[in-house]
Amino acid sequence: MLPEPAWFKSSYSDSSDGNDCVEVAATPVTVHVRDSKNPHGPRLTVRSTAWAGFVAHTAQR
Repeated sequence: MLPEPAWFKSSYSDSSDGNDCVEVAATPVTVHVRDSKNPHGPRLTVRSTAWAGFVAHTAQR
């Protein structure tokens, strides 16, 4: 069994409710995304290269 990845919240998260946030955990090959209000709920998993492309695209907005 793989160890639980280290989750973190973005420093750009800005909400009046500190629990309204997306959390991210990176591994060498994948990036996992989850809702901070439901840490045991569903997770989105994408390849690191796809995540890098997403972040680059959103940074241009």
